[in-house]
Amino acid sequence: MGWTRGIRVAVLVAAAALGLTACGGADEKPAAAGKGGAPIVVASFNFTDSQILAEIYAQALEAKGYPVSRKLNLGSRELIYPSLKSGELQFIPEYQGSAIAAGFGKEPVKDAKGEHEQLAKLLEPSGVSLLNYAAAEDKNTYIVKADLAQSKGLASISDLKKLDKVVLAGGPECEKRLTCFKGFTDVYKLTNASFRTVQELGPRVQQLDSGAVTVIPVDSVSPLPGDAKYVALKDDLAMVPTENVVPAVNKKVLDERGADFAAAVDAVSAKLTAEGMRELNKRVDSGGEPAADVAKDWLSRQGLG
Repeated sequence: MGWTRGIRVAVLVAAAALGLTACGGADEKPAAAGKGGAPIVVASFNFTDSQILAEIYAQALEAKGYPVSRKLNLGSRELIYPSLKSGELQFIPEYQGSAIAAGFGKEPVKDAKGEHEQLAKLLEPSGVSLLNYAAAEDKNTYIVKADLAQSKGLASISDLKKLDKVVLAGGPECEKRLTCFKGFTDVYKLTNASFRTVQELGPRVQQLDSGAVTVIPVDSVSPLPGDAKYVALKDDLAMVPTENVVPAVNKKVLDERGADFAAAVDAVSAKLTAEGMRELNKRVDSGGEPAADVAKDWLSRQGLG
């Protein structure tokens, strides 16, 4: 999909998914009855980890009696942020470094506490606040086939300079992001790199396996970086910042719901770890379990359900 055409299509998709209509997102569920007031609209990006996190936070709030409405699997930050800033979407589990880089075009400070302060200031004019960030983080990790890595001596992203040609496949937003293809050209100075738009992860992996592309980005908490078929390349120039999970919440919602609401959300964040999220992602991506089910099981095991 060309970039210009992709934007036009994306706008139409966003209008359908995020517009102020009764239909909502593809995975929207009815609001739960609870402590009164309008339902809190919890959203997610269109990848597994984000959907699981959104379910975890939503179910934890429902367990405390708060009314929740879900709009999950909506798309990339470029599509979601206008609705987050307008208040149409009111709660989304964010990733600090990417939120700063992709959401605002700024360079993250690359430590969790500093990023939290930086992102809070960037979101403040839009009426969006941050609660506590989690130890868990999910960042772009770049994988190549293990046999290629072994034969060419590839251990880091910088090592891709050894190849005659590098084809990176990713979603359309990857091409312009400094944490993705733009980082390959601007940070790593890979003059041998080209970009191919492949929207969904499954087809990306298929193209990697077939040799049609050289490298793809995957979530660090997905099962793929640990698969013996692949090698996760070290980000030796720190192109990708720290990506701690942090709830971004409409300030009006926080003010209306008060300290108990914030405490319920922070209690979830305090329990989230990268290892735990990797297990949940594997259950969804490899085991085929619904995100809502693995979220419910995790909350039960943590005493939060």
